[in-house]
Amino acid sequence: MADIRICRFEPSFASEAAAMWRLSKEKAIGQKEIHSFESHIHFLNHILQQDYEIYLALENERVVGIVVFNSAELNQLYVANGHQGKGIGEALLNLAKEHSGGSLFLYTFERNKNAQRFYEKHGFAEVGRGYENEEKLPDIKYEWRRFEVKSS
Repeated sequence: MADIRICRFEPSFASEAAAMWRLSKEKAIGQKEIHSFESHIHFLNHILQQDYEIYLALENERVVGIVVFNSAELNQLYVANGHQGKGIGEALLNLAKEHSGGSLFLYTFERNKNAQRFYEKHGFAEVGRGYENEEKLPDIKYEWRRFEVKSS
């Protein structure tokens, strides 16, 4: 992680971020992105920023990760293929946790076993199943809480 810099998203990185996101997602779920590249860039530059914070992980000024979150939801977290397992995802996840209100929820695709292991390793617990996504794939809802309430 020595050469990794985490910074706020800037529109100048939109094309590179969208390309990385799409390739990582395709590998994770085994299907192509359903939206055009242009609509993905519009989504990054105009839609997500209305309700979420967006940060990038850069290695030598190249996008190798993205995280999209607000105080309650982790909306997106992708790390470039070939860069996973190097602590980038953990650093981005920790950033989202630090900016949370003490808990976060997220959805991940049921077929994305690597994501499930990653989130469970970092304190998320499964709280539901179903699908509410455009891909119409079964998903899992996870939740993380900074402090668990213990019953006495």
